[in-house]
Amino acid sequence: MSAAPTPIRIDIVSDVVCPWCVIGYKQLQEALRRLEGEVEAEIRWHPFELNPMMPPEGQELREHMTEKYGTNRQQSDAARSRLASVGDSLGFSFNFYEGQRIYNTFLAHQLLKWAEQEGKQSELELALFESYFSNQENVGDEATLAQVAGRVGLDEAEAAALLDDGRFARDVREHQRFWLSKGIQAVPSFVLDGRFLIPGAQNPEVFVAAIEKLTAGEAA
Repeated sequence: MSAAPTPIRIDIVSDVVCPWCVIGYKQLQEALRRLEGEVEAEIRWHPFELNPMMPPEGQELREHMTEKYGTNRQQSDAARSRLASVGDSLGFSFNFYEGQRIYNTFLAHQLLKWAEQEGKQSELELALFESYFSNQENVGDEATLAQVAGRVGLDEAEAAALLDDGRFARDVREHQRFWLSKGIQAVPSFVLDGRFLIPGAQNPEVFVAAIEKLTAGEAA
C-alpha cells in the first residue's frame, strides 16, 4: 500500500502585474506535477504592490520602467522578447504592445482576498495574470475586475460591491505589512510550510529539490 501524499503549504507573495510571478507559478505547477502522488500542496496567495503610489490612470509601461529601473528601449524590447519566449514554453501568452500601461493593483488584491474565502483564489490569480498580460485589460478598473471574477465563477455583482465598499482593504494592508515585516522585498516569493523561502521565478528543479528536502525532513 502506497503512502499518502505529504501535505505542504505554499505561500506565494505576488503582484498581478509582475510577469515573473506568473512564470514562477507556472514553474511551481510543473514541479508539483512531477511530484504528483508524493505531496499535496495547499497554495495561498498574498498581496504585494510593486507600485503602491501608482495613480488610478496608471502609467505608460516603458516610461515607468525607465523611471524606476533606468531601462532603455533596447533593454525593454529584449526583456519583452525573453518574457514572451519563456511564457510560450510554459503555455502562457504575454501580449506586450506599444502604449501598454501598468496599473495600481490594490483593488485586485482585495478581490483576491475575497476569492480566497470563496475557494477560488488560484483561479482568480491566474485569470488576473491573463487579463493584464494576455488580454491587455486594465486590472486597476473596478468594472474589469468584476468581469474577471465572473469568468472564474465568482458572483460578479458581489465582486463589484466589495470593490466599491472596500470591505477587504484593511485586511489586505495588514497582510502586506506582515510580509514586509518578514523581509519580503521583492516578488515572486515562495514560502514552503512557513520555513523555506524560494525567491524569484526559479526552475521546476529548484522547487522539486526544496520540496523533497522539506518533506524528507518531516519523514525523518
